Amino acid sequence: MKQPKSELTYPETRTVDQTDEFFGVSVADPYRWLEADVREDKAVADWVAAENETTFAYLKTLPGRGAIKARLKTLWDYEKFLLPVKKGERIFYRRNDGLQNQYVLHVQDSDARPRILLDPNGWSEDGATALSTYHPSLDGSLVAYQVQEGGSDWMTIRIVDASSGNVLEDKIDWVKFSGVSWAKDGSGFYYSRYPEPEEGEAFQSLNLDQAVYFHKTGDAPEHDRLIYARPEHPEHGFSASVSSDGKTLVVTVWKGTDSRYEVVLIDLQHFAAEPLEIVSGFKHDYSYIATAAGRHFFFTDENAPKGKLVATRVTDPGAAWEEILPESAHVLSGVNVVGGRVFAHYMEDVKSAVRMFALDGSPLGAVTLPGVGSAGGFGGEPDDTETFFSFESFNQPPTTYRLDIATGEQSIFREAKAPFDPQDFDVRQVFYPSKDGTKIPMFIAHKKGLDLSQGAPTLLYAYGGFSVSVTPAFSVTRLQWMEMGGVFALANIRGGGEYGKEWHDAGRLLHKQNVFDDFIAAGEYLIAEGITTKDKLAIQGGSNGGLLVGAVINQRPDLFAAGLPAVGVMDMLRFNQFTAGRFWVDDYGDPAKEADFRNLYAYSPYHNVRDGEDYPAIMVTTADTDDRVVPGHSFKYAAALQSADIGDRPHLIRIETRAGHGAGKPTDKIIEEYADMWAFIAAHTGLEPPGK
Repeated sequence: MKQPKSELTYPETRTVDQTDEFFGVSVADPYRWLEADVREDKAVADWVAAENETTFAYLKTLPGRGAIKARLKTLWDYEKFLLPVKKGERIFYRRNDGLQNQYVLHVQDSDARPRILLDPNGWSEDGATALSTYHPSLDGSLVAYQVQEGGSDWMTIRIVDASSGNVLEDKIDWVKFSGVSWAKDGSGFYYSRYPEPEEGEAFQSLNLDQAVYFHKTGDAPEHDRLIYARPEHPEHGFSASVSSDGKTLVVTVWKGTDSRYEVVLIDLQHFAAEPLEIVSGFKHDYSYIATAAGRHFFFTDENAPKGKLVATRVTDPGAAWEEILPESAHVLSGVNVVGGRVFAHYMEDVKSAVRMFALDGSPLGAVTLPGVGSAGGFGGEPDDTETFFSFESFNQPPTTYRLDIATGEQSIFREAKAPFDPQDFDVRQVFYPSKDGTKIPMFIAHKKGLDLSQGAPTLLYAYGGFSVSVTPAFSVTRLQWMEMGGVFALANIRGGGEYGKEWHDAGRLLHKQNVFDDFIAAGEYLIAEGITTKDKLAIQGGSNGGLLVGAVINQRPDLFAAGLPAVGVMDMLRFNQFTAGRFWVDDYGDPAKEADFRNLYAYSPYHNVRDGEDYPAIMVTTADTDDRVVPGHSFKYAAALQSADIGDRPHLIRIETRAGHGAGKPTDKIIEEYADMWAFIAAHTGLEPPGK
């Protein structure tokens, strides 16, 4: 298939004489100036405006773009629900009536009719102010919730009265990477926050000196009591959870994204008591689950790379660990203790299985799931009588179920009914060999009866990092790609958590090349099997997956027709200089260490754009308020692409305003962005869009 040519004239991007020395290697960084905050630097803002003008002018020329947007809007317009939370006699859940920019929080008193508690759709004119998380008190009378502005990771905590709907005056700023855990008596809650950043540095500076505080309802935040901090270790972060019996504050201490923690217990009945450290050394995952029957339950991977459940006695914590659920052949991906039972969520070749156990580990049978896909939920307190869970798959939107724990009876609590027939689509799982022979699972989905005799336009997606497991999930956007005649493929490459700690370790640090090899092998498999061809294969990934797309395009530009790297980590020598980037050294390594530097420099997308190669069409996407992966990564990478001699196909960047890393993005912005992306890759894979 002949690829469409581009006659684009890219904006002029000035260069600077910036060179850094790393272990005897001189590394040029001519676009360093693009790292500046677009809100603070006029030159960067002007560059963003010029790039967007070029990109959107090109996108307007693509056939079918309007029809794609219209169909996306139709598909999106159905009632949706998120998992409920039950506290006391109240059930809280989020609902979207179809095209609302943000989900609305509802509350249901026992079996009464639901009512709206918080509607963030009126919080800003552009719909970009979001309700991030919410946390009801144990009796359900108050709800602490986090407000997210323009997609930023910074949160503001507010409190709403669940009976009256009145929002209290309490307002806590500079909260990031923190939950909320209410005191047993409901007088207030524990949370973590950072110091207020210097002026102009909120979206760029490193996140340091987090500490745990207690907020008493009605108090000003400056009166919040400092509970736990480590000023001698400004890089440490903290997650605080009140134990199920209300007597202990469990503080999980972390340094980065790798699940290796220290655990500190604080006696809430005797504040004079010294904090007790029961897990030390940042060697293993010890994640608090619940307190029941006189024991604290924890998930751990110590001597169990696929995970196990252990417990320690409340009266003698940390002295001895009792094994409740030993490691099994499948990954233990989640554990809940609810209604006197353990609900253990296993991944069996990336598909959900949920089993029940007594608190001593005795088996009590499996939870019946409605098919092959992904289950989630099973939250609640150890003395609850019911729990809720959801189930979804590629061709099945999420349905929420209510489970009576004593009888095992299930009933549908809320059901999404998307405007399509699940029976119209085929989904299968295959296993293909990577470069080193490792078998990698991949899901392949498309319309039934799709003609594959000449190969079909195919979108290949993966993530491959931070022990994140990418499981079968429903997506309106992927559904539309398949509806138009495309194939969707999801590769569960190494670096994720699909097969436990060993799978993750095989794709991080000095083993990161395995991730790229796995993804390249996925593309080669799809071509070898006749599912697609090189000129019909597009790839997509976001964040760490954006790095993946950028790296594999540099390594195998001949293999792909189009690439969509989103909010990617593109400069692997400076990622740890901004906001949360320092946490990622667990997965990527430290550029200040020679072995890590040489590994990072070898695959860094920004540094390895290869002149003289014919690159696929690329549209980079990012957002001006992304303070997780700062947009300078994508800015510099796009500038490098546009200045290189890499062929005639377009190499564009689409920069969203008032949006961040992805969370909280309003529906209308999501639809616009996906219409642009699908029109772009359709034009470069030969897919005939509707209404062309």
